[in-house]
Amino acid sequence: MNKPLRRIAIFCGVLILALLVRANWLQYFQADELNENDRNRRINIDRYASERGNIIVDSKPITGSIKTDDTDFVYKRTYIDGPMWAPVTGYASQAYGANQIENLEDGILSGNSDQLFFDRTMAMFTGDKKKGGNVVTTLNGAAQKAAFKGLGKNKGAVAALDPRTGKILALASTPSYDPSSFAGYSGKDEDQWKALEKDKDKPMLNRALREIYPPGSTFKVLTAAAALEHGKVTDVDEPTDTPEPYILPNTRTKMDNLAQGCENVSLKKALEISCNSVFAKLADEVGRDKMLETAEKFGFNKEHFTPVRTSASVYDKQMERSENSLSAIGQFNTATTPLQMAMVAAGIANDGKLMKPYMIDRLESPDVDVLQQNEPEELSRPLSQDTAQRVQELMENVVVNGSGKNAQIPGVKVGGKTGTAQHGANNSKRPYAWFISYAKTDEGSPVAVAVIVEDSGGTARDEISGGGLAAPIAQDVMEAVLKK
Repeated sequence: MNKPLRRIAIFCGVLILALLVRANWLQYFQADELNENDRNRRINIDRYASERGNIIVDSKPITGSIKTDDTDFVYKRTYIDGPMWAPVTGYASQAYGANQIENLEDGILSGNSDQLFFDRTMAMFTGDKKKGGNVVTTLNGAAQKAAFKGLGKNKGAVAALDPRTGKILALASTPSYDPSSFAGYSGKDEDQWKALEKDKDKPMLNRALREIYPPGSTFKVLTAAAALEHGKVTDVDEPTDTPEPYILPNTRTKMDNLAQGCENVSLKKALEISCNSVFAKLADEVGRDKMLETAEKFGFNKEHFTPVRTSASVYDKQMERSENSLSAIGQFNTATTPLQMAMVAAGIANDGKLMKPYMIDRLESPDVDVLQQNEPEELSRPLSQDTAQRVQELMENVVVNGSGKNAQIPGVKVGGKTGTAQHGANNSKRPYAWFISYAKTDEGSPVAVAVIVEDSGGTARDEISGGGLAAPIAQDVMEAVLKK
């Protein structure tokens, strides 16, 4: 071969080698990135080319698929009681993508997961159409209905757990939205999406998982637990040596009490009538670091994945002594999700063992073979069994003799704590109404609940209270679980 031909051959060989390298790079190293690219319309077309698998509650689907007239997007997602279940399912839209379970388990639901490779391969030989698998949730339909109905037209959220396992039983958020309303690709779907985005009440915000609020007096349960766990209180019926007024440490500021008779009361009485001074003093005695340690064992200051991501609740790591005292009664910059406060109630109800919250029980193939079974997992041990049971005594007293009477269930032990959290500068806005609770049977506690009513509409400001607005909702949710 002469020299010019040899150069041409080498050059062509280099081009072929470059082409092979580039093709392999795209196919193996950039495949995931290209598949997840929002501009890759082929992926979205494939996602809706066949019936999507379902999200299941109580052995029944709460989702579906209908055939469309569109040549590209053959099937469209539908939802049963969409607004009630939206905080659980999320949405799957041909135009706007997906979120929550619809997004996190898209591979199973669309049938494209590697876990369904065998099913897809068999379908090629049998001629069957590709189908998506199912996501079976831990949710309790009756509890979810009670939560959603209880919130009604109020702005707020409910989170309910099984303390023994960590299974999420209810997850409601209002106002809500219907994911079916923008599941397609039409102008009508676009109008619905834009209207939801502009809505000042934020109906697409999952308040149970993604919004953090000042917890108010419900946080006193955690402060009581810290004081008992770290030996600052040994007898819940003994006086706490709290002066009236109590002056916040290193300040001249008085800690005001809405309740009367807080001077030197016992811890049990202090939680019953919700004495700010007692818990502010106890938090200072426990100290910021030990308060922080207890809060973080309950899950504060980190995100949780259910598998839907929850916002991190906050207990400040850099507070001054006076700020620690304020934080311990649910003020200053302490902030929490409803799920986090349900976790606090659950950890106490489960004798000090906190289970990891989760809402997916198992993943199934189209033929309902189990692909993945999720099992309960311990998250932490915030309290000893003895401490947890003493806090249970305090919370049960609140429901029997204190502000939690609206959560009473005949023949059932119920523990709870109300809260009315300040909102806005100098408490200028309407306060938040909180209630956290658990129900207890001879077999342990099957349900713990956190309820927040963020805005109750026409309720007069001086009538807003956790016992009046939130406790009845918690009672209905607990009864729904117990009856089932």
